Amino acid sequence: MIDYRILPRENFSEKIGELVSMLEHTREVTLSDVSGLSQSDLDYVPDGSSNSIGSLLLHMASIEFVHQIVSNENRDLTENEYIKWRTALELGAKARENVKKHSLDYYLKELHQVRKDTLTLLKSKQDSWLAEEKQWSNGISHNNYYLWFHVIEDEISHRGQIRMIKRLLKDDQ
Repeated sequence: MIDYRILPRENFSEKIGELVSMLEHTREVTLSDVSGLSQSDLDYVPDGSSNSIGSLLLHMASIEFVHQIVSNENRDLTENEYIKWRTALELGAKARENVKKHSLDYYLKELHQVRKDTLTLLKSKQDSWLAEEKQWSNGISHNNYYLWFHVIEDEISHRGQIRMIKRLLKDDQ
């Protein structure tokens, strides 16, 4: 059952526990929305410029992975990491061509593994880590709290796309 309360989580500092609560709520709703989808549902592309639900799920995992690296290691992806995640990060034509023929279980395993790593990372941090200020190469300041807020907002945004694709899929049947 989905918990509709934002509360600190056990084994996390207070603010990080609240962040984890938000991350987990966001994911629970996403998982509920994709529950029971078939491979053909996950591969469905409503038009020539859209992304499939499968691509969007893999994109969610890739964004979370990138934010683990950026917030914890203060670096960009290595070449090997970029090779693994590039298509999911960029979406578009390459994703339409290459991200398909996977079961829901495949996407759920990717999401689960990345989230498991996120929770391990966040357990090792204290609330002060959220406020650590950094600058992107263009000089714009940000902090770790913003980076993880972005993970949440990205997933919610793409979940809206998933819901739209599901409606179009239903109309096409």
